[in-house]
Amino acid sequence: MADTVPFAKMNGLGNEILVVDMRGRDGFVTPEAAVALAGDPATAFDQIMAIHDPRLHGTDAYIDILNSDGSKAQACGNGTRCVVQALSAETGKKVFTFQTVAGILNAREHDDAMIDVDMGKPEFHWEKIPLAEEFRDTRMIELQIGPIDEPVLHSPSAVSMGNPHAVFWVEDDVWSYALDTFGPLLENHPIFPEKANISLARIRSDDELDLRTWERGAGLTKACGSAACAAAVSAARTGRTGRSVTVNVPGGPLRIEWLEKNDHVIMTGPAEWEFSGTLDPQTGHWRPDEPLAKENRS
Repeated sequence: MADTVPFAKMNGLGNEILVVDMRGRDGFVTPEAAVALAGDPATAFDQIMAIHDPRLHGTDAYIDILNSDGSKAQACGNGTRCVVQALSAETGKKVFTFQTVAGILNAREHDDAMIDVDMGKPEFHWEKIPLAEEFRDTRMIELQIGPIDEPVLHSPSAVSMGNPHAVFWVEDDVWSYALDTFGPLLENHPIFPEKANISLARIRSDDELDLRTWERGAGLTKACGSAACAAAVSAARTGRTGRSVTVNVPGGPLRIEWLEKNDHVIMTGPAEWEFSGTLDPQTGHWRPDEPLAKENRS
């Protein structure tokens, strides 16, 4: 394979991530390569985190993020944790600063292998989320699925965590809703000019909630870090919880804290290494460093 680059297949609580090392090389992982990799059961992913040489003084790397449909993503908290683990294993460093299209992300790996990512400040103004029309109060916007007099989902909280999110509050188990049916419709609703991540959230207590997410450009996911942050912030903002909560996603728990001192959102969780290999960033053709286990070939 000509002009190949190293990659690692990883996950953050089941959020499938490909970390691709583009340092020292020109160009990007192409949308065509992303779609090809997403279509292979062994390399199927939610996001690609492509590590590039730093563009800004004081940062460790520039991170380009792609969804499984080949589209660009602005932020991926679970993917950032995977990048931290990969670079920490390579360099021995524990603290990193990354540049993304959504801004600067600071992250730290702790001795217990848990990883903090500072996801920055949430944005609540309708034009910054963005929404297609003005809502003075984005804690609850006019949007629903189902009959007008008896909607199945309605009145979500809207927020940007570097990417747009709509969080629908539900009383029943988040698994009792057909998110695989509603998700694509809501993601592409005209109210979201850049599409949106669609989440269902159920409050369990003043410091815990359950969350299930249809991820923009990726579909149903076991974990979406920015969605967990969006739900936690929205829960606190609407008086449903405090500012520090455990968010239970299908892949496991994330700890989210919305700091009062600077409004930054800190996400804490694990990352897991699966396997590594090399790939062509133009076509998506790849090979593993070692023979894959049977379960990775199915």
